[in-house]
Order: sequence, then C-alpha cells, then structure tokens
Amino acid sequence: MEGATTLSIAQFSLIYLLLLIVLFIMKRSKIDKTKLLIIASVRMTVQLVLIGFILQYIFANPNPLITTLFLAVMLSFSIHRVFSTRKDLNKKFKVIIAISLSISGLAVLMYFVGVVVGKNIFNPQYTIPLAGMIIGNAMTGLTIGLKTFMESIKLQRRKIDTLTNLGVSPKNILKPFVNNALEASLLPTLNSMLGMGIIFLPGMMTGQILAGTLPTTAIMYQIAIYIAICTSVCLSVFCSLNFGYRTLYNEKNQFIG
Repeated sequence: MEGATTLSIAQFSLIYLLLLIVLFIMKRSKIDKTKLLIIASVRMTVQLVLIGFILQYIFANPNPLITTLFLAVMLSFSIHRVFSTRKDLNKKFKVIIAISLSISGLAVLMYFVGVVVGKNIFNPQYTIPLAGMIIGNAMTGLTIGLKTFMESIKLQRRKIDTLTNLGVSPKNILKPFVNNALEASLLPTLNSMLGMGIIFLPGMMTGQILAGTLPTTAIMYQIAIYIAICTSVCLSVFCSLNFGYRTLYNEKNQFIG
C-alpha cells in the first residue's frame, strides 16, 4: 500500500469551496450564522496549522518534559471548556470535575500507550494524538452529563424540595439524576460503536489507511481507541457526578445546589 497523497496548497484550498454550499443553504434557510461559520473555519485552520508545526517539532525532538507539558495544557483547556459551559457549579464540584477528568483521562491513556501498545508513555508520537482523542471525548461526555444533570435538577427543583421536606435523603433524591446523566453522556459513544464499520468508517482508521497502514492494523487500533474512549467517558462522568452531587447539600441534608 502507498502512503497518503501529499496535497499542494492549491489542491488543499479547493476544499474551502464546499463551504459555499453551506453558506448558500444557511442563507436560503435564514440561518444567521454566516459570521460564525467563517470565524470557525478560519480559527480551525489557524489552530490546526500551528499545532501541526508544533507537533512536527515535538516528534522530531522527543522530550518527556515537553510531552508532559503538552498533556497539562490539553487537560487545562478541556477542564476550562467544561467549566465555561456550566456557570452554575460550585467550587467543590469544579474541583471534583477537574480531578475526575484528569485522573480518568490519564489513567486510560497510560494503560493504552504503556500496556496495550507497549510504548513509553512519554513517546509523543503515540501519547499526544491518543490523549487528544481520549481526553477530548471525555470532555464532551462530561459536558453532556453535567448539562443533563444540572438541567434535570432545575426542572425538578420543586419535587426535590418536597421530597427533602418529607425527610427523603439527598442521596436517594439525586441518585436517579446522576444515573440518567451518565446514560446520556455515554449514548453518543455507544451509538458510534454500534454504527462503526457498517454505517461509517471512523476518522482514526481512515487516517491510518490513507497513511498506508494495513487495514487490519488500523481496525485493531480503532477498536482499542473506542473502548478507551468509552471507558474514559464513563469514568470521568461517573466520578464527577457521584462525588459532585454531594456538594449540593449540607451536613443537615439541606439542598443548597
């Protein structure tokens, strides 16, 4: 198998013509998001080009300190992104989320790279791309889980107050909300796993095949990464919500969330 065809700047630029279709449809549908589409496209391009040069340097000059720093920055941005979507979280809840996402993501990453792949955890060629997929999906799952959990509490606040006044423990009241939120956070990943190979070929597998990797090897990596993603999402959301919901009531079992 030959590797992926190198694209010239002129060839690469042609892909942006497809955005004209999106702009046309948005205009016909009266969707006032033209500016957002342009900004998002430009920002995506600039960010990915910059990270491409950075990764090229890191891969050519592997250094454990740089790899660790890159992971720290990646985690910091993912945690910040989760917090930016939920302004209604208390400080203790935020600390629990940060710890849960960091430990879950890094633990799954270390197992994947060190045990499954059998490479040094500081090998940037494996650690950084895999960390992006594992931590990024955990961040997305956590965002969905928190949104479902907090909005359910807001909608059911009167019911929660009534049950609290009747003497029902906060744990028994909030546990169903936690379980529903965990289910909601896992559904996108589970649905992707169900349709994979029949409905669509996932990005990692497609990229490896284009780069000349044998399909069988690409398939094994794709299966492994999705199991790792599913685990990191489950762990980060489970730990965040199961420890976090306890910050929503005080020692007198009074709901303060």
